[in-house]
Amino acid sequence: MKALKASIFGFGAIMALTMMSCGEAQQAPELTASGLNPAKFDTVVNGDTVKLYTLKGDKGMEVCITNYGGRVVSLMVPDKNDSLVDVVLGFDNIAQYMEKTTDYGSSVGRYANRINMGRFVLNGDTIQLKQNDKHDGGRDHCLHGGGDTGWMNQVYKAEQIDDQTLKLTIVAEDGENGFPGRVVATTTYKIVDGNTLDITWEAETDKPTVINQTNHNYYNLSGDLENAAYDQVLYVNADSFTESDESYMPTGKILAVEGTPMDFRTPHAVGDSIHSDYYQVKNAHGYDHNWCLNTNGDDTQVCASLYSPKTGIFMEMFTNEPGVQVYSGNFQGVDGEENVVRKLGKHYPQHVSVCLESQKYPDSPNHPEWASPVLNPGEKYYSHAAYKFSTK
Repeated sequence: MKALKASIFGFGAIMALTMMSCGEAQQAPELTASGLNPAKFDTVVNGDTVKLYTLKGDKGMEVCITNYGGRVVSLMVPDKNDSLVDVVLGFDNIAQYMEKTTDYGSSVGRYANRINMGRFVLNGDTIQLKQNDKHDGGRDHCLHGGGDTGWMNQVYKAEQIDDQTLKLTIVAEDGENGFPGRVVATTTYKIVDGNTLDITWEAETDKPTVINQTNHNYYNLSGDLENAAYDQVLYVNADSFTESDESYMPTGKILAVEGTPMDFRTPHAVGDSIHSDYYQVKNAHGYDHNWCLNTNGDDTQVCASLYSPKTGIFMEMFTNEPGVQVYSGNFQGVDGEENVVRKLGKHYPQHVSVCLESQKYPDSPNHPEWASPVLNPGEKYYSHAAYKFSTK
C-alpha cells in the first residue's frame, strides 16, 4: 500500500449519507456491543476502502478492528459480574485516527520500537531510515517503522474469514521509509477458546531486510478510562531488562530487575513504583522499557499478566518473542492531550493504560548478540502473541 498522504475525503459527507432528508424518519444506526457506529469508519484512502470489522467469540468477547493501521478499536470481555467491559483505548471514528496519527491498537511495522538514529548496517551496507522520534541533542531515532508513514497509518487489505477471524495484508515497497526489500506481510486476528485474542504476524521479502511486528493495544481492565490505572496489577516473567538512555534507546546493557522498581516477578500494582526516583523510571515518566523474558520463545508459558481488582478481569499474555515492551501511558493526558475527546466522549489522563508489546529487543539490528530481526528472501517471518481473558 502507498504511504498515507491523503486526508479523509468528505468525512462530513459520510456522516450526511447516514442521515435521512428533512421530514423523514431517521433510523438509528446498528451499534457494536462496545457502542461503536461502524458507519463512522467507512472511508477511502488513496483508493483503498476502510471499514470496521467485528469478531465475536462464543463466551461474550467482541473485538472491533479497522483495516486502517490494522487497529483494534474496542475489545469487550466479561467482568466478574458477567457484564461486558471495553478494555482498550481508542477513538470512535476514523477521522480522529487519521488526524492524530496515533499508535492506538495498531499492528506496528515494519519495525516496532526504536532503531538508534534510524541507522544500521546490513550485509555491509549502511541503511538510513526515517528519523521520526525526536529528542534533545539531535538524538533522532526511527520509531515504529516511521510513525505517521509507517504501517500503523496505512490501509491493510482485509479478509474476514469467519466470525472469529480477520486476516489483514499489507505490501511495503522497497525503500519505504528507508527499509530495504519489498515485503508482503499479514496480521491475523482470531478469537480462540472463547475469550482469547490470538494474533499472528507473517511476512516474506525479496531482499534482506529487518522486521519486528507487534500489536499496540493500550489496556485498562477496569473500564474506567478517566482515571489513572495505578491499581492494575502487573506481572512480567523476566529477571532482566534492557537499560535505556535519556532518549529511551537501549545502551546495550542488560540489567537485573532484582532490587529495582523493574521487578514484577511478584505481581504488584503499577502505581506502587511508577513515580520512583530510580533513573530508568524517572527518565521515562513511568515505564517504557523492554523486559527480557524468561520464557525462551515458548508461547505456552505466561510471559506477562495484568489484573484489575475493580472488575476482576485477568489478562494473561503469551508470545514466542524474546521481549515485551511495557509502556504505562506516560504521555497520555499531558501537553494538551488531556483535552482530546476519545472513544465515547472520554478524556484520558496520564498513566491511564498499560501496553504489553511482544517484540525483538529495541535496536536489535545494531546488536548482533541479541535475537536477530533479519529476514532474508526465501525465509518466512512468524511472530505470535495471545491475550487470554478470564476473571478472578
